[in-house]
Amino acid sequence: MIIMTFKENEEAVFQKAVSILTNEFSIKVIQPVSPSVLYFNDLEILKHQHRVLRDNKDVRLTRLEYNTLVLLASNPGIVFTQAQIFEAVWNMDSDSCHSSVVNVIYNLRKKIEPDSKHPTYIKTILGVGYKFNAETSGNDSC
Repeated sequence: MIIMTFKENEEAVFQKAVSILTNEFSIKVIQPVSPSVLYFNDLEILKHQHRVLRDNKDVRLTRLEYNTLVLLASNPGIVFTQAQIFEAVWNMDSDSCHSSVVNVIYNLRKKIEPDSKHPTYIKTILGVGYKFNAETSGNDSC
């Protein structure tokens, strides 16, 4: 089994390669199913509704805050550099991403963390980047 991920512009090339290889080999393409709801203690991310709830109350997030949260929460425990977050969320190269990502993380923590000065969900990995804390109990996905 081979698992591959692509940027949007690379997917067309992959589809062409699959169609060529399918004629020669038995290949089955499976699209991963991403959970539509992510639960973390008092935080609930309803991806199918593009909503975030904290203590069962709506949290109003900007597009960049929401997309950053979904990126991190969909990959708990994985450390993302600021450049990786910027490229994934802003959909552009990360020439000068530092302040943009830092500001979004700061604002996001103020909105979702019980105590933004001592975050439990979005952790800073000094010198590397950020990760969503997989150690917050009650992590369930549907």
